[in-house]
Amino acid sequence: MVNLVNMATFRKRGQSWRVEVYKNGFRSSATFDTKTQAKEWAAQTEAQILEQKINPFSCNKTLGDAFERYANEVSPHKKGARWELIRLKLLKRYPVSEIQLYELASTHIALWRDQRLTEVAPSSVNRELNLISSVLTIARREWLWISQNPVSDIKRPQNPKSRDRRITPQEIQRVLDGLGYDDESPITTKKQLVAVYFLLAIETAMRLGELCSLNVDEINLPERFVELLETKNNDSRKVPLTRRAVELFQKVIDSKLNVTSGVASSLFLKACRQAGIENLRFHDTRHEGLTRLARKLDVLDLARMVGHRDPRSLMIYYNPTATEIAERLD
Repeated sequence: MVNLVNMATFRKRGQSWRVEVYKNGFRSSATFDTKTQAKEWAAQTEAQILEQKINPFSCNKTLGDAFERYANEVSPHKKGARWELIRLKLLKRYPVSEIQLYELASTHIALWRDQRLTEVAPSSVNRELNLISSVLTIARREWLWISQNPVSDIKRPQNPKSRDRRITPQEIQRVLDGLGYDDESPITTKKQLVAVYFLLAIETAMRLGELCSLNVDEINLPERFVELLETKNNDSRKVPLTRRAVELFQKVIDSKLNVTSGVASSLFLKACRQAGIENLRFHDTRHEGLTRLARKLDVLDLARMVGHRDPRSLMIYYNPTATEIAERLD
């Protein structure tokens, strides 16, 4: 069944409608559940072409071309540029990158999603879908290469349940022993520095990368806070310190040592293996630290301290046991 409406071609395919628009040398297509939706999209697309909001010379661009331009013009200005460039290079290896943008539909993205789910975890697929969506959003809004973002129409895989790993006092001591640290001695090795960062992460809920990137002039011990200029969400923040955290940061300053987050993570995992501790990551200190801090701070102060814009996201990390909650009841 073929109909011509407003210079667009409509085809019924099973329970859905396929619409193709060809105007002024520009071709685009999409699939919708109803013919009404298809007509609305066709009218909007034709209007954008006439208003030159869609570039008619983009019809031969592929998704791979969009990945390449994004890698050259957008990614280098991001904090996580290195990993984003690696992901974009990987995405260009898949057949979906060879599809021309005017033909790209949610079905193509869905096929890539299903293939990728056989290779990596759902959380990794969602991160890559976020990147593809960002590329197509820029291609639509700024480069005028495409009229819609087909990623918005596909079903996302469900992320696995968030980790709720707590750290026992016995495990803390075994990690410290594995890193050769004791509270009475100064820090003289990078392993011992990692041990102090481990304790500080539990005390402040700071991330390993934040601890490793701190400069001495960002640590204000007299006023009991550190100022983080580089954070995961790019928002600078001041982290208040307990008296115990002040003591630990003084040791860091006195040591004059530093370590990268990559080396620190490797040293930590090695110490865990040697201590026979299973399924413990450095980032689990954020769960432990935030859960402990929640006993002392109200939710808004806690969100501000740990850098969460939305207090609801604290629930990902806040994991008290039933016994701990019971102890707070009368």
